[in-house]
Amino acid sequence: MKESKILLVTGASSDVGGVLIRRIADNYSYILAHYNQSKEQINRLVEELGDKIIPIQADFSDSDSVEKMIINIKDMHKHPDHIVHLSAPKFHIQKFIKEDANSFRTEYVASVEAIIRILMVFAPTMSKQKYGKIVFMLTKNVINYPAKYQSLYTTTKYALYGLMKSLAVEYADKGISVNGISPTMMETKFLSEIPELIIRQNADTSPLKRNLLISEVVPSIVFLLSDETDAVTGVNIPILGGIL
Repeated sequence: MKESKILLVTGASSDVGGVLIRRIADNYSYILAHYNQSKEQINRLVEELGDKIIPIQADFSDSDSVEKMIINIKDMHKHPDHIVHLSAPKFHIQKFIKEDANSFRTEYVASVEAIIRILMVFAPTMSKQKYGKIVFMLTKNVINYPAKYQSLYTTTKYALYGLMKSLAVEYADKGISVNGISPTMMETKFLSEIPELIIRQNADTSPLKRNLLISEVVPSIVFLLSDETDAVTGVNIPILGGIL
């Protein structure tokens, strides 16, 4: 157990990021709250929680921007002990044949390559101190069969899933736990480009007869960040609302 801890949340300006940070702020000395363009949510967190919230900006689709963010964190001497990777491009539904190879590359760079760069810098620090926790936001699409017309999103999440599994094995003896969560659809601004009909259809076909609430997903992240889960690693928690 480490008394003074620093948390990095990528995509902290997301709906999930805001709820998560408010829920666990008391557990950390500092929280590095990453955002790209939406700083309003981060400003509200600073107003509510004070100087322990440190806004850090980076465009994850731009490698130079990611490197600048990493340098900024190092210059502040705020190396994270815990990392939660929520950041992702907005979700959309489209047939595979209408995608293009560049779209896959762009999605990979923003969702996967950015966190790889971050972890390559900060995982060694965690390893040296024999303590660290990393949590990936995955998706129900890596559980059993994915939904149709989501090849871009699903391919990227499988890449993160593979990264999570690989790191869990590699760092298990270094005191670092690496896990993921895989929720089904949540009604957040992440779905802003999805037709309302599809969102409603997803709710109607769920055993819950509704989409997930953020408050039903965040507790699993909190659990994986807790000291009680030091022996839990390589696990992907499905949050499916009764879907088998």
